[in-house]
Amino acid sequence: MCVSTVGGACMSQTRTVNPVRWLVGAAGLASASYAALAGIAWIRYGRSCSSRGDACDGLLDRFMPAYDVVERHHVRVAAPAAVTFEAAREQELLDLPLVSAIFRARELAMGGTNRTPAGPRGLLAQTLSLGWGVLAEVPGREVVVGTVTQPWKADVVFRALPPVEFAAFNAPGFVKIVWTLRADPTGPDTSIFRTETRAVATDAEARRRFRRYWAFASPGIALIRWLSLVPLRRDAERRAQSESSRPVTAPPRLAPD
Repeated sequence: MCVSTVGGACMSQTRTVNPVRWLVGAAGLASASYAALAGIAWIRYGRSCSSRGDACDGLLDRFMPAYDVVERHHVRVAAPAAVTFEAAREQELLDLPLVSAIFRARELAMGGTNRTPAGPRGLLAQTLSLGWGVLAEVPGREVVVGTVTQPWKADVVFRALPPVEFAAFNAPGFVKIVWTLRADPTGPDTSIFRTETRAVATDAEARRRFRRYWAFASPGIALIRWLSLVPLRRDAERRAQSESSRPVTAPPRLAPD
């Protein structure tokens, strides 16, 4: 673009982007977005809507029919439900850089220590190793895990309860959390992966503390769930393609009598 002339010659001017200004603007936008989401979480606390249609979950309702907060996410997958479910169980969330950064940011903000599990691999196995317990399971389709905890503490301790005790637990000062991995078939080679998290406080003081914590943490929790969906879909579809490409081995022929 000609912006001036010197002796009849056109002199062009190139605009450069100031990286510091760009980073400051991006940080400001991120902070404003986070504040807005935290405010929404505060307002919506205790006003969670029930799931509808195919998203309804009878297993979850068995252990927590009423709740203070809920997070629901789903993604369509071009893979059978059993393959999708297995991929979800074995997903490595901490291998995603942004997810790992969110966990670390929580530790720094809360003053906790680094508690990245060094034991078993896979999302479900890691979760159980931290103190969660399996409440119900439909093989190849769904697993429901639960815990009793105080999430506002810097170093959170998770406590598993037997399924028969979980729904009735109401000791003051705690939050009960249930969480699912679920794959619903939509055809012989397609499915919908769903994950849902519900939480309820056991008394007024725990509700006050948890509401404040939830407003702080829920944007990161929702982002982790959202970030996990695309890698999960890709892994499940890769597994399905790998299985479909395997040669079919004919059974051995029996020698005639």
